[in-house]
Amino acid sequence: MRNKDFKNPILKESFDKIVAGNQIWVNEVASDNTGLFKQLAKGQNPEILWIGCSDSRVPANQITNTRPGDVFVHRNIANMCIHSDINMLSVLDYAVNVLKVKHVIVAGHYGCGGIAAALSNKQFGLIDNWLGHIKDVYWANKKQIDAIEDETARVNRLVELNVAQQVHNLCNTTIVRNAWNERDDLAVHGMVIELATGELIDLDLTYTADSPAKYNDDKALA
Repeated sequence: MRNKDFKNPILKESFDKIVAGNQIWVNEVASDNTGLFKQLAKGQNPEILWIGCSDSRVPANQITNTRPGDVFVHRNIANMCIHSDINMLSVLDYAVNVLKVKHVIVAGHYGCGGIAAALSNKQFGLIDNWLGHIKDVYWANKKQIDAIEDETARVNRLVELNVAQQVHNLCNTTIVRNAWNERDDLAVHGMVIELATGELIDLDLTYTADSPAKYNDDKALA
């Protein structure tokens, strides 16, 4: 990669770190003797679709201790699964119907800035249109959330409720429902990451072809 002539030295320094980091990765790939990367160059066969938050602290592979090629990933602000989001639906369709993943994981995380922003009365600009979907989850559970006095606990509870809602939304897509009509090896899960420990916490929100109706009863996490 050719050197870039940045007038701002801070930009140059931070970009140089990216290039240097890539070179380290290239060297690791070159020294790998397992044949993994040669195999990955021919195609992918992941068993997991991870729908997570765009937050830089929650990378899917590190959290699940998986290798390149193991996890197909879609990330957005606050791990949303919105029925009109063609980006998410395209990823879901490809993962379920082409890659034939076995697990779809909606992974929220405690301390999520998007969730906290949705709980505030502030305006943030364009992102307010996205946060409106999270506010809908809040209004559906307003009494429960408002009863929590501690602000951190209130945000974290909405994190959990939001994951439950997004799992519910996923299970209601024609993509998942049609897949369940054809196969019994697909599961949808709702989980939350504890940032301080890295733990991936199971919210006991797992649905398969054998339990497609139950998500309607569980979505409020009552």
